[in-house]
Amino acid sequence: MRILFMGTPDFAVASLKALVEAGHDICGVFTQPDKPKNRGHKLAFSPVKEYALTQNLPVFQPLKLRDGTALALVRELAPELIVVAAYGRILPEEILNAPTYGAINVHSSILPKYRGSAPINWAILNGEKVTGVTIMYMAAELDAGDIIRVAETPIDPNEDAQTLTQRLALLGADALVQTVSDLQSGAATRTQQDHAQFTYAPMLDKSLSPMDFSKPAQQLHDQVRGLIPWPCATMMLGGSTVKVYRTDVGGGTASAPGTVVQADKKGLAIACGDGSVLEILELQPQGGKRMTAAAYLAGHPIEACL
Repeated sequence: MRILFMGTPDFAVASLKALVEAGHDICGVFTQPDKPKNRGHKLAFSPVKEYALTQNLPVFQPLKLRDGTALALVRELAPELIVVAAYGRILPEEILNAPTYGAINVHSSILPKYRGSAPINWAILNGEKVTGVTIMYMAAELDAGDIIRVAETPIDPNEDAQTLTQRLALLGADALVQTVSDLQSGAATRTQQDHAQFTYAPMLDKSLSPMDFSKPAQQLHDQVRGLIPWPCATMMLGGSTVKVYRTDVGGGTASAPGTVVQADKKGLAIACGDGSVLEILELQPQGGKRMTAAAYLAGHPIEACL
């Protein structure tokens, strides 16, 4: 099938690669404009652009989508289908309706739950045990289109958003290839979402980072997992703010929430509001590198209160 692909981050690369390897004709790739990166502010390509160039695919980076130029380009490319995976731009209806088969989206949640920009993170933050990928027709309303296919997967209790994103990218790529095949054969189904059941997964920001040890240990463990790799959960330790990268839920304690109940070569543990402890396994001090809690304590001793 002749496909126009739209995507930007690593998550989208798996879908584009799967379409290429399945033999589809990728007539063009839309991705976000190059952005300054690191201290040198050198313009960096998106992961999708980097992969597309290795395959000699034509890459387009429109600054605007509603002034008519993008629509003219889409019509010139004449795709049979538009596939979108984490493009990061809202498409006008004229573009969605241009191809014969319309436009479909690879969304990393089980819709209608977690519409929006950060579904993987919010699934973990909210303690979900199962998530997945939905392939849907695109509609004017964000992530509200009819569902074609859903692929589910359990969330490992210690899995963070970064590793789950990698798994869902592959799961979505496989579901996408199957969906395109079904569209070609006429076997694709179409199921309207139950809009009354939708939830929203807004963008992340640093206000989500501070850890409140009056909360249950499991909730804090989910906070740490859900905010990796950015903005990361944070806590005060020895008068300084540190980023927390890896934790585990420990046993019970009678100590007040926030009390350091262990701080030695075996690690760091802090009492939480439900009477459990949260074991801090890996952290990063300001201006430092990521390290084990035991390594941090070796240079920054803290006294436990038993």
